Amino acid sequence: MSLRRRPAAVAVRVLVVLGVVAGIVLTAAGPATLTGMLPYFTIQSNLAVGLLAGYAAARAWWGRPDPPSALRGAVTLYITITGVVYHLVLANPASPFAMAQPDRTLADAVGNQFLHTVVPLLAVADWALFDHRGRLRPRYAAWWLAFPLAYLGFALVRGLLVGSYPYPFVDAGQLGYAGVAVSAAGFAAAFWLLGLAFVGVDRVLTRRVRPSAPTAPPEPTAPAAPTIPAGPAASTVPAGPTASTVPAKPAAPTIPATSTGTPPG
Repeated sequence: MSLRRRPAAVAVRVLVVLGVVAGIVLTAAGPATLTGMLPYFTIQSNLAVGLLAGYAAARAWWGRPDPPSALRGAVTLYITITGVVYHLVLANPASPFAMAQPDRTLADAVGNQFLHTVVPLLAVADWALFDHRGRLRPRYAAWWLAFPLAYLGFALVRGLLVGSYPYPFVDAGQLGYAGVAVSAAGFAAAFWLLGLAFVGVDRVLTRRVRPSAPTAPPEPTAPAAPTIPAGPAASTVPAGPTASTVPAKPAAPTIPATSTGTPPG
């Protein structure tokens, strides 16, 4: 990270940490207790992003490399899941898994918004603005499902032990295990697509941060050699006079042959 960007990165990450602390403290000031809050994915994802943001802020302050991009992408995905599921599923009256919203005190209501809105937005901003680009791979979207699936197992086992479940879509007492499996498959597919969206955004931002190398100018070509005009055509030397034709000598006269007579007897 460049020296010019470090103060801004440290500031945003400190705000993430403060948002997590404020959200947990204000929520715990209401009817919820700290130990009663820990089983919720909301609290676990906020704690994860707060710890990572504090660690990343310290490294940026001292000029050290950021934590691995795969880890930052995973934690940012989890806190994004917290915000998206809360606003679209749990607090949405049209959702089949909507939870009854209790009458909250002012402190509890503010803390709830910190945990489900403010911290997710700050964490996504930190990831988009200051994370190293071009290091995420599509296979990470599947790897990042490990924690949500582990949380599902934790919620089911805890539900068997204490008889209550943190969220209605993992409530095996109401849905049965088959119903929980169906809802879990749907959520897992949605989380996988959301992870792929993070990878896609990372690639788009990579192209913006790393412009393509300028094209090298064409090499200058050597100037063509000047054309030398041909000299005047060589004059055609007229052929000499043709040899005069020598008249043929007259043919020699033919001498008649002497006839041989028979001598008289």
